[in-house]
Amino acid sequence: MEREQLIKLIQIVEVNPSLMRLFDALDQIGLKNYYIGAGAIAQSVWNHLSGYPVDHGISDIDLVYFDDQKLEEGHEQELKRKIEACLPDFPLWIDLKNQARVHLWYKEKFGYEIQPYLSLEHAINTWPTTATSLGLRREGSGEWTIYAPFGIDDIFDMRIRANARQITEEIYMAKVEKWSKKWPRLAHEPWSGVNEPIIFEQAITFSGDTNQGGAI
Repeated sequence: MEREQLIKLIQIVEVNPSLMRLFDALDQIGLKNYYIGAGAIAQSVWNHLSGYPVDHGISDIDLVYFDDQKLEEGHEQELKRKIEACLPDFPLWIDLKNQARVHLWYKEKFGYEIQPYLSLEHAINTWPTTATSLGLRREGSGEWTIYAPFGIDDIFDMRIRANARQITEEIYMAKVEKWSKKWPRLAHEPWSGVNEPIIFEQAITFSGDTNQGGAI
């Protein structure tokens, strides 16, 4: 991932007030092992590229953390209450999930079992599309950490490709149909069932000095 492209991504994120309010809230409660990811990040870029309002089409924000010592649903709910207490009148649904416990409810929701995730990065590796398989975290030092196993070219190219590691064709096509109605410029590739190779195996931490990246 090129630094210039990463800076552009952060510049776009920084003009989305809902995302920035959530990052501020996470700083306030001291949550460390987390990522804000998937749709809300990619969709902010799509809105910028399409000339849409910053919050167009975004209904929720995916927030994930990893705690394999506290697998009770009640702990997840308590953490969400703490976050929401810092965000009065927040306009979006915060979809908070402890990725260490996803395997406990996945079959009931999707009809088939999965193996437990070993880390946040392991979970993101299985998310439904290459463009939305990413997580972003703001560090206390003013730096940003991104994990994007397939890179971020597909986000900026407004291209949807399936990440077939865990999902079905039905799940993929439902997302394509839903997103295409909101962002007509999106192009999508047919379902192939072939796993796209993971390009970046490690998270990248980089400076948050977006002034170096020019105007968006």
